[in-house]
Amino acid sequence: MTGHESAAAAPVQGADSQDNRRQVLYWRLLARLFDPEEQAALESASLSVVEDIGLPPALLDPQASVDSVVQRHPELAAEFDGLLVPEAAVGESADETGETTDGSGRDRAAEVRRAALVSKVLLNVFASGSGSVSAAQLARWQSDAGWLERALGCEPGELRGNRAGVRSAGRGPGTGRGTSPDLDRLIPEIGPELGAIEAGLVKRMRLREVLADPRLASRLTPSMSLIEQLLRDKNNLSGVALANAKALIRRFVDEVAEVLRTQVEKATVGDLDRSVPPKRVFRNLDLDRTIWKNLTNWSPEEERLYVDRLYYRHTVRKTTPQRLVVVVDQSGSMVDSMVNCTILASIFAGLPKVDVHLIAYDTRALDLTPWVHDPFETLLRTQLGGGTDGTVAMNLVRPKIAEPRNTVVVWISDFYEWSCEELFESMAAVHRSGAKFIPVGSVTSSGRGSVNPWFRERFKDLGTPVISGHIRKLVHELKTFLT
Repeated sequence: MTGHESAAAAPVQGADSQDNRRQVLYWRLLARLFDPEEQAALESASLSVVEDIGLPPALLDPQASVDSVVQRHPELAAEFDGLLVPEAAVGESADETGETTDGSGRDRAAEVRRAALVSKVLLNVFASGSGSVSAAQLARWQSDAGWLERALGCEPGELRGNRAGVRSAGRGPGTGRGTSPDLDRLIPEIGPELGAIEAGLVKRMRLREVLADPRLASRLTPSMSLIEQLLRDKNNLSGVALANAKALIRRFVDEVAEVLRTQVEKATVGDLDRSVPPKRVFRNLDLDRTIWKNLTNWSPEEERLYVDRLYYRHTVRKTTPQRLVVVVDQSGSMVDSMVNCTILASIFAGLPKVDVHLIAYDTRALDLTPWVHDPFETLLRTQLGGGTDGTVAMNLVRPKIAEPRNTVVVWISDFYEWSCEELFESMAAVHRSGAKFIPVGSVTSSGRGSVNPWFRERFKDLGTPVISGHIRKLVHELKTFLT
């Protein structure tokens, strides 16, 4: 008998125990994660448990996607949503439904059912196999990863960086179910791990062959990992493959831009400019104020209010012409930031009275300002990879700071530079000139990024601490300055 089989023997013998049933399912999950070969005892025991609690056997089939299970059993969709989000008062809800609970108030039968569903989504995502990957396999994994994100209370694609984080789910410590994870700790860790798995799957694809076949290419779902590979390989593509690659990049750009544009618009309102007289049109009429100011003209005998002055609402917002200079490190470690910031720069370029300039650099600097309104064209002109020398970018930045008080310089990098002292001194000089200097360590959806500790400490001493986190933080900082 193997180690896995002996571990499963005790739970199988006590199959009437709900705890033992749950252990069987989790032992099988661990066994399949660490060894793709089936363990007969665990498989048969798990099948008995799943059938006995009324769930479909397809939950135990590693080749069946969560999508396919839900299509056949649509009632399970609601159970997968928020599956890993802690719920308060599980015991109370169990009592209300008439389920059997123990003295602790835990619904043991519900925990077994939950273990079967959790095992399905975790196994499909984290047992990614080996060997070459087809477009269909990548699409299936991305779909399953989306279900895992939904189980964690997130939008599909949010943790992997496919979107800009369109909503923030109710997350908190696992104070509900005893087995629930602490999502405040788990979510910042799981996002990069999902991204790494997805990147590995993309690298295992014969991507050029897939792109050359329109049928296979149409099955690809754009993701940050896929876009990175396309941008790296774009110079080696031609004909149909290049056209399909461009279509995927544009789809991804449009999807991210839609989310970012919404975030920017939510924060674009400046203060009312009361120095500009309001337009005297009916839609601006302040009826409440007009009545209040004219109450002294009330005639009790006639029961009429005589209005000798109309009051109108101010609608003009204060807008000051500003120059925004975005500098992005396009080395291999900053691909996510390059894509997000290129799109973000194009959105700000569309705002009135904002003059946006975009510079990308590795060991050479490239002024992408002529294409800043079109992030798709901008990305096609980038050359990802190489070393990092920010001094070459600074040479392009200095001439753009004509009016320091009306200029903000956003520098996105992990700041692992060749000429640290020289670059920092030039950045400090920009700050002292009166321009607003914003160092950013990461502009990703997961909010995770590594920053050179040497630079982090010096920026803090300078009074310009590094922003490292969600892209919404950068949006907020820029809107505060530009509106």
